[in-house]
Amino acid sequence: MQEFEDFTQSPKLQDVRYDVRGPIAQEAARLEREGHAITRLNIGNPAPFGFEAPDSIRMAMISNLHDAQGYSDSQGIYSARIAVAQYYQARGMTEADPSDIYLGNGVSELISMVLQAMLAPGDEVLIPAPDYPLWTGATTLAGGKAVHYICDENNSWWPDPEEIESKVTDRTKALVIINPNNPTGAVYPREILEAMVDICRRHNLMLLSDEIYENITFEGAEMVNACTLSDDVFTITFSGLSKTWRVAGFRSGWIYVSGPTHRAKNYLEGLTLLMNMRMCANVPAQHAIQAALGGHQSIEDLIDPGGRLFEQRETAYRLLREIEGVEVHQADGALYLFPRLDPEIYPIENDEQFVIELLRQQKILVSHGRAFNWIDDNHFRLVTLPAVEDLEHAIGGIAEFLAEYRDAAARA
Repeated sequence: MQEFEDFTQSPKLQDVRYDVRGPIAQEAARLEREGHAITRLNIGNPAPFGFEAPDSIRMAMISNLHDAQGYSDSQGIYSARIAVAQYYQARGMTEADPSDIYLGNGVSELISMVLQAMLAPGDEVLIPAPDYPLWTGATTLAGGKAVHYICDENNSWWPDPEEIESKVTDRTKALVIINPNNPTGAVYPREILEAMVDICRRHNLMLLSDEIYENITFEGAEMVNACTLSDDVFTITFSGLSKTWRVAGFRSGWIYVSGPTHRAKNYLEGLTLLMNMRMCANVPAQHAIQAALGGHQSIEDLIDPGGRLFEQRETAYRLLREIEGVEVHQADGALYLFPRLDPEIYPIENDEQFVIELLRQQKILVSHGRAFNWIDDNHFRLVTLPAVEDLEHAIGGIAEFLAEYRDAAARA
């Protein structure tokens, strides 16, 4: 009988990683199959923690189901694109038009399509470290090269524009901003954003601004939409309903293109081709957009003092700081903290294995720092979505695990 070679994955995937849902999550699933209850602090998915969409959003979907059974225009239904355009008009982008809006199955799909339409093999994209790892993975899958600029932990996790500019080459095509940042929770000040826009201006780069957490900021942190800082830099702004309106499963996101769009006509033709090839975004979820953007912004009740997101963030920050050898910056935005473990106290050689041991011993699932393309083994990301009492229990378990780790390191 003739023997055949095994079927193998494409070599394009060789350097593509998405560890947020990788081996650690698989180990958690194995433990759950054995009957263990796992506290999941690894993914920013609001629904499992009791966060629900406003009734008006659900009703908008339900009432339009009869008209949502077929494909829509590949760019998205007109009423939703009008609502998104008006959203940016209210933020100062008075020229925003429905033709500038493209709807997608969440920001994740749109990131991949934007990069696929942009990159030739070997083209470079400047991406923050730490980053939301899809940016690095999608760049690699599109044939490009992710070049990471370092956000400074000792300066509120803000990027250094001079360091960014030092990494620009003749192959650099775009600069990515993630603001508010996932995983650090940093919200970038206006002057840093202006400097990043200026880098794009002087080096003829596209500016790609991931702003999915734009409405989740705390204690007066100023969220500046990057598109408002220029009219001469071609900018693609990414946002959607997943986080602010707590409907991650609806997969409803958008991009807004602004600046000198006449100089990107050929690029936008390529992006439109990709939009056409996938037919359209989830049509029922598109009908939620107008209701979400036009209704009561219930997120404000959650991020103000006394609101769930505010109080959970405060609790997690306080409890982590009480653990010996743990340093953490308070998050100004988003849903995460990114603590550092002092390497003198916790000599961690492999942060993925460290997190797996925490999972096995305490049944607590977090994400290791290198999953976000960070440069050392001394960090992990923790989601602040659980209720206060659940965070107290989980961080108590982390503290217990770290105490045992300290004792073992001291004896070694």
